[in-house]
Amino acid sequence: MFLHQSKLQYEVRVDTPDPVFAKYLQQAIGGVEGEIRVAMQYMFQAMGARGDKRFRDMLMMTATEELSHIEFLGHAVALNLDKAPLDAQEAAAEDLVVGAIMGGMNPRHVLSSGLAAMPVNSNGVPFDMSHVYATGNIGADMLANAMAESSGRVLASRLYNMTDDAGMKDMLSFLIARDTMHQQQWLAVIEELGGVEAVMPIPNSTPEDHEAMAHSYYFLNTSVDEPTPQGVWTNGGPAMDGRGTYTAKDRVEPEGQAPDLGKAREKSGAQTQQM
Repeated sequence: MFLHQSKLQYEVRVDTPDPVFAKYLQQAIGGVEGEIRVAMQYMFQAMGARGDKRFRDMLMMTATEELSHIEFLGHAVALNLDKAPLDAQEAAAEDLVVGAIMGGMNPRHVLSSGLAAMPVNSNGVPFDMSHVYATGNIGADMLANAMAESSGRVLASRLYNMTDDAGMKDMLSFLIARDTMHQQQWLAVIEELGGVEAVMPIPNSTPEDHEAMAHSYYFLNTSVDEPTPQGVWTNGGPAMDGRGTYTAKDRVEPEGQAPDLGKAREKSGAQTQQM
């Protein structure tokens, strides 16, 4: 069950409405880096969570917070559209508005939503849930969540640099801060579970006799003209999961066969020459 507070989580103030920036803000709502994505990701992870109840509660509480971010970002979009033109006469009346139209305002903010936010990205493409990751494996999900918050913080930082509006900068500074905490909390779960060595490889419940471990810890250089890049992952040191040693191989001979499916079957729709 969800309860709703009439006040926004954080104050939203737009000093100078900017219809073009409203379009950019849509990425933070319906983009792959946006709030719809993380709200749904954490919610579905929570609904499938098994094991320690704390992690289910943590996921659901953060999913609910992300819903509040959608709400105040939607309000920010509407406030930025406050002076957008609704007809040709309005557009001609003010050069700044004409500039907004010519400079890239999303016409659907007029045509489809009546100067309000939509569940779309900055290109107007609806968010389709294909970037919601909920595996039922807490290690995999926490790493996916840290990545989601990292890309969200990158986006919020870019949006911060794209506006001179003090109110928008203030709101975005709040989102940047919350993304910082959310990155930290998901990585903290990895630590609670014993750290990287204990969690990896994911899933750590897969028996070693199910894995061809001779192939588990070498970096494969597939370039025909570049040397193996040197790093921790190639230097002969211990792997992060404590089970192996990093090595490297250069342009190994393939072990598989040359694929040959033979002739096509009758009634398969192939050409006569294939049969």
